[in-house]
Amino acid sequence: MQFVWFIVVGLVAGWLAGQLVKGGGFGVVGDIVVGVLGALLGGFLFSSMGASLGGGLIGSIIVATIGAVILILVLRFIKRV
Repeated sequence: MQFVWFIVVGLVAGWLAGQLVKGGGFGVVGDIVVGVLGALLGGFLFSSMGASLGGGLIGSIIVATIGAVILILVLRFIKRV
């Protein structure tokens, strides 16, 4: 069941990140991939800084969204260079 929540958080975070960086969504599968990778990146960055938003669903979505936004911005920067 936890895997399902991870996918749902990834989907929501990927969609939110797409909306925040004005790129639109990436489709369901793309949003899930961006959100899951963002969750991994966000979790790594937040734990590296010693920060935490708690272990709840909202905190997970926020961390995953921040990670997904960073991921999208880095990929856009690399694509330009």
